[in-house]
Amino acid sequence: MKIGDKISVLDDNMKGKITALNGKKITVEDEHGFSHIFYENEIVLHNPEIYQQIKTVQKEEFSKPKSKKHAKQPLILDLHFENFGKNSGKIDAFERIFLQKEKLLKTLDFCRQNNLKRLEIIHGIGDGVLQQMVHDVLESQTNLEFHNKEILHHQSGTVLVYFR
Repeated sequence: MKIGDKISVLDDNMKGKITALNGKKITVEDEHGFSHIFYENEIVLHNPEIYQQIKTVQKEEFSKPKSKKHAKQPLILDLHFENFGKNSGKIDAFERIFLQKEKLLKTLDFCRQNNLKRLEIIHGIGDGVLQQMVHDVLESQTNLEFHNKEILHHQSGTVLVYFR
């Protein structure tokens, strides 16, 4: 190594040129004009020509395949009473909530029997009676986790259920 040689620092992202030699200590000026002192074993000569003879090989990158189990969309259960196909004008509110609860319990059993991992329950926002019933039923169940799809609890009209 001699004064004026371009160098790179081994343990740092820094390049510069040698300005002074003092035994094993070498003074280096970086590309911003600041001086640094390094030992000779901390720097290497910056010689880009040595890399021109090395041929690089481009390897093809393969995308990681998704398993069929994880690529499935969740089963969607819409608890709005209009979707049940029954005449909603002749059924009182208590009987409606009872039928919605029965449909929810049957769907949870179906998911467990068929080893489904996720269920999305749409209960709507409304006055919160159906939402409270859904949360009460889910809290009484075992081996499942659930949370609202949205961050704010009362602004979410859906609940995501994960079966363990």
